[in-house]
Amino acid sequence: RNMSSAGPEGRKKMRECEGLIDSLVYYIQGAIADHEPNDKATENCVCILHNLSYQLEIELPESYAQSIYMQRRNISNNDKTPGCFGTRSRKVKQKQQDTPLPEEKSNPKGVESLWHSTLIRIYLSLIAKSTRNYTQEASLGALQNLTAGTGPMPLAVARTVVQKANGLPGIRAMLHASHPAVKRTAVSLLRNLSRNPSLQNDIAREVLPDLVSVLSKCEPGCAVACDTTASICYTLFNLTQGSSHSARLLLTAHGLPKVIAISTNDSNMFSKASRAASVLLYSLWSHTDLHSAYKK
Repeated sequence: RNMSSAGPEGRKKMRECEGLIDSLVYYIQGAIADHEPNDKATENCVCILHNLSYQLEIELPESYAQSIYMQRRNISNNDKTPGCFGTRSRKVKQKQQDTPLPEEKSNPKGVESLWHSTLIRIYLSLIAKSTRNYTQEASLGALQNLTAGTGPMPLAVARTVVQKANGLPGIRAMLHASHPAVKRTAVSLLRNLSRNPSLQNDIAREVLPDLVSVLSKCEPGCAVACDTTASICYTLFNLTQGSSHSARLLLTAHGLPKVIAISTNDSNMFSKASRAASVLLYSLWSHTDLHSAYKK
């Protein structure tokens, strides 16, 4: 667990170690099957996998990524063909929704397991069944890492979490966790998921009222709570920017007074959250059909 947080070279060596990732996944599967999701070894295994998933999209060699994923349809040779794990081109980001999703191997080995639906479902199971804060945070954090990029792999993982594995109820429950770091990581994961336009309606319907309910002014000296508040505002921005229906949902959940209160907080310590709330308010005002409701 310590070595897996040693940096890019350490992660590279551990990902390449034959049988290591498979063994970690095997152990966690056994713990879940035996109804023992709270033991220390399971926590260690999940934390290792969390660390090994960090910057995965960037650190895997392009040639290796190309060998794993097969494109389902051709992309015009005139366009810049995105790598299987994406590139940082603006054109690629614009074409994200048109990019073919990767084929998933039925029997993944080694590093392939890190983004496979089997492990995604394991993380979601641990989020729902474990009561250890570190295990919950690491499971959420691994999913956050896997959904952080802009290429086909993060897009496929996001769709698996939301649509195929029905992961939103478990993530929603973590918004109400008593441990601040668990709550912050759950919000960060939702922020990543909410960037995907095809998932925004599902996310808004499932978790937008809960996001509003945990939205609050930052308490003095609590940087984690301030980060969480800012992330919630940006998540709500993603969900409401293109949807008048979601903006109205925020309004009926009594979110507007909370957002206004955060945006007008003059303390420099809370500028991150205040700025995020202001961006959200600006976006909400763009829905001209809701102006009369806002004024009321």
